[in-house]
Amino acid sequence: MNEVGLTILGGLCIVSVSCAGQRGKKEVQKQPNIVFLLADDLRWNSLNCMGNKLLHTDNIDELAENGIRFTNACVTTSISMVSRASILTGQYMSRHKIREFGKSLSEQAFAETYPAILRRAGYWTGFVGKYGVGQIRESDFDFAREYERVHWFPLENGDSIHVTERNALDALEFLGERPKDKPFLLSVSFFATHAQDNHPDQYRYQPESEKFYRDDVIPVPETASDEYFRRLPPFIANEANEGRIRWHWRFDTPEKYQKYMKAYYRMLTEVDMAVGRIVTELKDQGVYENTLIIFMGDNGYFHGEHGLADKWYPYEESLRVPFIVYDPRLEDSKRNKTIDEFVLNIDIAPAVISAARLEIPDGMQGEDFSGLYLSGKPLRWRKDFYYEHPFVTSEKRIPSSEALVTHTSKYIFWPHYQYEEYFDLKKDPMEKNNLINQRGSEGKISEMKSRFLELKSLVK
Repeated sequence: MNEVGLTILGGLCIVSVSCAGQRGKKEVQKQPNIVFLLADDLRWNSLNCMGNKLLHTDNIDELAENGIRFTNACVTTSISMVSRASILTGQYMSRHKIREFGKSLSEQAFAETYPAILRRAGYWTGFVGKYGVGQIRESDFDFAREYERVHWFPLENGDSIHVTERNALDALEFLGERPKDKPFLLSVSFFATHAQDNHPDQYRYQPESEKFYRDDVIPVPETASDEYFRRLPPFIANEANEGRIRWHWRFDTPEKYQKYMKAYYRMLTEVDMAVGRIVTELKDQGVYENTLIIFMGDNGYFHGEHGLADKWYPYEESLRVPFIVYDPRLEDSKRNKTIDEFVLNIDIAPAVISAARLEIPDGMQGEDFSGLYLSGKPLRWRKDFYYEHPFVTSEKRIPSSEALVTHTSKYIFWPHYQYEEYFDLKKDPMEKNNLINQRGSEGKISEMKSRFLELKSLVK
């Protein structure tokens, strides 16, 4: 016998039709399910729907068509361990204190996480993939599969499995085995598109992906030249700097550039296909219409700009990440839109907690961003933000940095070297020219520095 139900979810009317025991029946709960999809080392314009029409990212693009694209999503610290801790806790590094590899959130005094909050409230919680913040907090998750660092894992039968395929299978297992009488939270934390740094191939995609981008020519960025490398601060513009070392690994000849960028994009397309399988499973189980889905990158990534590779530094390529939200509460007329406001990685935790209709802890420093697209009237929202990054192993290898970022300007301070930069992003979006000593900019720079100190004080 068919059963028909009518549910109101945040203003969205959902009709459920189910046949007893039938796969694909609509499941509607009081609280929405939540799926958080995190790609590693993926910058904001590495999606077709974000402007790179060369890329095959059909499934993520479909989420964007049915949801919202944020064009100015950024991280408050551009390195995996810190950014992932900030995502989990809704806090800056200065508060959660994760700044060293191997340090766990369980060691910190202010480390309340959104999975823990949802689990206590009755959610069935799962984590798949790269945790990145020391030892995984098993108390946060009912289902946990944590692994990273390599692209291929050996199997007992002598074969091997790719990390992205493993991510997909583990996510599908969670969705298949979850209790059907509870809302769920699933975090799928892809290791791709992170390089396997100690391997000569760097980006080790699956053989069937060889067909992608085979005949394409990947455009070389305008600033990927020695000229713009030499314009960097002297403590970065040298061959001992880690960003330059990794540039030599991947990009220091035209042939290398094409080889590694195609390999990187193939791994991205594999992530996209895994996302498609997860979304299809949600639809087959009848829960897609009651599931908040968020896709983002944990930090940005240089593709040779400024003669650099990887991330860390407070330049646009490193700060900005893709950010796609599919929200079942959203009216059809508001879908497939873009929002240009700053949304940060510290906003994930409060937004997820709010969507679950729970109370956001006072210790969280981020904000619930859903009002930017669900509210019928303009909201007061941040116009700037503070960026911080610790040195990694040494100031020579990866120097510490801080910044104030606005929509039109950026002030950067390198504390160990007492070095300053100022960029007019409106006129110079690729950050070619440091104007810190330019006559006529004194007033604007002074204003930026004052605001920088104000936000720094608030964060700390």
